[in-house]
Amino acid sequence: MNKKIIYISSLVACIVLFYVEQALVVNYLIKTLVKIFLFTLIPYLYIRFIDKKSIKESINLNRLDISNIRLGLVFGIASFAIVLISYALFKDFLDINSIINELQAKSQITPGNFFLVGLYIILGNSFLEEFFFRGFIFLNLYKLDNKLYAYIYSSALFAVYHVGIFKTWFNIWLIGLALLGLIVIGLIFNWLNTKSNNFLNSWLVHIFADIAIIIIGFRMFGII
Repeated sequence: MNKKIIYISSLVACIVLFYVEQALVVNYLIKTLVKIFLFTLIPYLYIRFIDKKSIKESINLNRLDISNIRLGLVFGIASFAIVLISYALFKDFLDINSIINELQAKSQITPGNFFLVGLYIILGNSFLEEFFFRGFIFLNLYKLDNKLYAYIYSSALFAVYHVGIFKTWFNIWLIGLALLGLIVIGLIFNWLNTKSNNFLNSWLVHIFADIAIIIIGFRMFGII
């Protein structure tokens, strides 16, 4: 029963976010508030009323060992380099002006507020996604269900969830490549977290990758 709650609630949360982004076309602030609400409320309700543990106990943050997150630092530095190299290789296939116009018109992200948005993406958004997709979905399903299903479901949902963000940025082939890449990233993130039994390793990698993405964003906006 518990695993069904995780599957259903996580899928509903991502469907709602996709609808908010693609159908309602709200600005970035509203979309962020909806995301914070869903990605924190659903795990909290599960932890409080189903798992019946404290949040620290449920996501195993009460026995933090720095030695367990060394892999996160190593993979994080590697992800930083990979993102920047990938951009250098594929930037000619991107319609930079269309991406910038969409960010400004659809999400109201501009050069003037990009620093604050970037800071939130690096620290806040990365935490929310890792807490939800790895701390809540993967680590719980890893204990409750078939381990292979836990890997595949959380990674696939993580990848599909991101398609709504960039589906108009790339051609169909790059979208497919990005989707495959995100699934692989999700699988790696999951594996990293089995080494510490919490989501801190994947959060570190996510932070480093997002730093690289924000640097690219600054470049696209002509800020640097």
